Amino acid sequence: MFRRLLAALLLIVLAATVLVLSWPQLFWLQRVAGIAQLASFRGAAALGAAALLVVLLVLATASRRFRRLGLSISALALVFILLNAAVLTSRGFGGNALPARAATDVTVVAWNTLGGAPGPDVIATLATDSDADIVALPETTEATAKAVAERMSAAGLPMVSHTVAHGHVSPARSTSVLISTTLGAYHLDEAAGSTLTLPSLVMVPDSGTGPRIVAAHPVAPLPSELKNWNGDLHWLAGASPSGNVILAGDFNATLDHLAGLGTAPGMTVGACADSALRANSAAVGTWPTGIPALLGAPIDHVMTTKNWRVLGMRVVQNLDSAGSDHRPIVVRLRPAV
Repeated sequence: MFRRLLAALLLIVLAATVLVLSWPQLFWLQRVAGIAQLASFRGAAALGAAALLVVLLVLATASRRFRRLGLSISALALVFILLNAAVLTSRGFGGNALPARAATDVTVVAWNTLGGAPGPDVIATLATDSDADIVALPETTEATAKAVAERMSAAGLPMVSHTVAHGHVSPARSTSVLISTTLGAYHLDEAAGSTLTLPSLVMVPDSGTGPRIVAAHPVAPLPSELKNWNGDLHWLAGASPSGNVILAGDFNATLDHLAGLGTAPGMTVGACADSALRANSAAVGTWPTGIPALLGAPIDHVMTTKNWRVLGMRVVQNLDSAGSDHRPIVVRLRPAV
């Protein structure tokens, strides 16, 4: 009798765990310590559950005493797999093709370069080949950003670099953004502030005409930085008001973590919607490069206000050995009106 009670209690706990990890935002737990980290890797979690399912079925077949409990846990593992597969499928596995560019289109590249590890040549080649107008580069120093801008300008894509650094102890505390001269002159909106531990930039056009550009880098949700991580994500929502905004960078957050930060239905952060979700590519992981993209965490994003239409988005997977632990993303946008 006591054993049955323990088994029932275990199943209740496991069922609750399956539900929370499959959809933490249902309980407003998406940014809570422990759950936030576990919910980051849906693909890997589903694969792990599949391996566990096989083991449980083998054990249940081999042991009559374990059979009832083993089959019950197997059923929960299967539910977990199916729920995560459904979420990932709904977000999309995308493709690599971007449509042909029109004169009014804007191409955005975002890449956390891990302190500029790939080097200016590799970064500039990616941005130039992508015909980029905006290049958001978290963890990229001023010197590296200027070198990239020089190479792009020499290749026929004149760019101006802007960098903010929280000290000079580590390249990780620098965030840079390159903006094409075809978009006009831009300056840093110092009144907008920044994320706390790692810097973010809010760039506004000198003329007042053109998109507000936010190069974002919230801190990772480490136990010691969880409060700052929450604060950073809420700051991003405030830095993305209605109007004309392009928000790009390493968010250190998946769509699950960002739930509840949109100001209207369909918006992901502030008044911005996620381009990968709109392009049916939001299940493709951008971090880390050491595991397949479908098992990784999609934490790098480009987001826009509703006046931009997403033509295409791709996660670049042929630079996994370039030195960064993040994959670059490329998004092509077109004015919606």
